[in-house]
Amino acid sequence: MIGTSVCDALLARGDVVVGLTRDPARARSTNPTISWHAWNPALERPPAEAVEGAEGVINVVGESINQRWTEEAKQRIHDSRVQATRNLVQAISTSQPRPRVLVSQSAVGYYGDRGDAVVDEDTPAGSSFDARLCVEWEAAAREAEQAGLRVVTTRSAPILDKRGGLLKQLSLPFKLGLGGPIAGGDQYLPWIHIDDEVAILLWALDDERVSGAINAAAPEAVTNREFTSALGRALNRPAVIPAPKLALRLALGSELAETVSGGQRVIPRRARDLGFEFRHPELEPALRAALG
Repeated sequence: MIGTSVCDALLARGDVVVGLTRDPARARSTNPTISWHAWNPALERPPAEAVEGAEGVINVVGESINQRWTEEAKQRIHDSRVQATRNLVQAISTSQPRPRVLVSQSAVGYYGDRGDAVVDEDTPAGSSFDARLCVEWEAAAREAEQAGLRVVTTRSAPILDKRGGLLKQLSLPFKLGLGGPIAGGDQYLPWIHIDDEVAILLWALDDERVSGAINAAAPEAVTNREFTSALGRALNRPAVIPAPKLALRLALGSELAETVSGGQRVIPRRARDLGFEFRHPELEPALRAALG
């Protein structure tokens, strides 16, 4: 979802785009204007010809984390992010001419459950599985600094886009009248509209001032209860049926349930300090735009 939107934005502004994908034939049928190369991210480096001569690289590869966290699933999730990024960085480091910048995805899960505390890029990492994963993920990307690249890691909030992610998961229960706050609803839920997610990635790619960690999260911090109320209004559906933590444990397993019922009051301090302007800074208009 993110990669498709990034490619469209790059092409719209006149860039030449090279894509890495597991299935080049399928990708070409969707967008033949991109030069597609086959890559199995967790098992191999990408082809040298895909990287050499590129001005910059945006890395958004990674298996969905929204699944029951068995040990097997956690290993797949880890390898699809950490090992894949290591493989990518190794290809970049040995390429000639070499890209100048790597923008590599991370997530607000880096911070773990922070309660009501305000979280910015200087907040230390948490200790949960997703937090430890993000620490390794970012460290793998920063290895490109040794090859002289400027490296940006974008700690992204859940993305508002009706094609997938948070909105796709929540829309059906809300349309059935079954939507409501999760685990009490007092925990903070960071979010970002897909347009702003793409804009931050391209801004990080272009702006030489940007390096290190950037919180890709909208400036309006809301609780889970406030989010579900706004989504109910956007869909013209009730948002009153709560999902207790016990139900989450039964549906998701205890470890993922703890993560989902936790929260982060994330603010995009560095992006705003560096002058980035959000197109969708307020939740309810952003939800209506994302839902079309």
